[in-house]
Amino acid sequence: MANTYTQMYVQIVFAVLGRANVINDCHRDELEKYICGIINNRKCKPLSLFCNPDHIHILIGLHPTISVSDLTRDIKSASSKFINEKKWIAGKFAWQDGFGAFTYSKSQIDDVAKYILNQPFHHRKKTFREEYLEILQKNEVEFDKRYLFEWYD
Repeated sequence: MANTYTQMYVQIVFAVLGRANVINDCHRDELEKYICGIINNRKCKPLSLFCNPDHIHILIGLHPTISVSDLTRDIKSASSKFINEKKWIAGKFAWQDGFGAFTYSKSQIDDVAKYILNQPFHHRKKTFREEYLEILQKNEVEFDKRYLFEWYD
């Protein structure tokens, strides 16, 4: 696409089905590298990501030919397959339906990246539910509580 110039930064958030704490710290690095590979293969740039035991935050530089929905679908599908092939958990691993996606300006990228990398610290103070609702509210996203992630906390 000649003469196309973009600057699109998106944070994607999604959760493990059943909100089970199944992404063990011993597998986190390998899973994060795998997800970075998926993002790179889709012409996007992984800027920051952190796999919590029950949810994930990913900050990406989005390529103009890729939709957030398609990229998220590909990440969730391929990473589920990867986890299941590795047999990291008993039973079948899956992500919950849906995701959150939030855009940021270039001037916000460092703060968002640091926030994502500091997930363990943040979750000592607030639950994923509190964090996610706060992100929705800060970004003035209207939502129906019936269609949020399943909460078990």
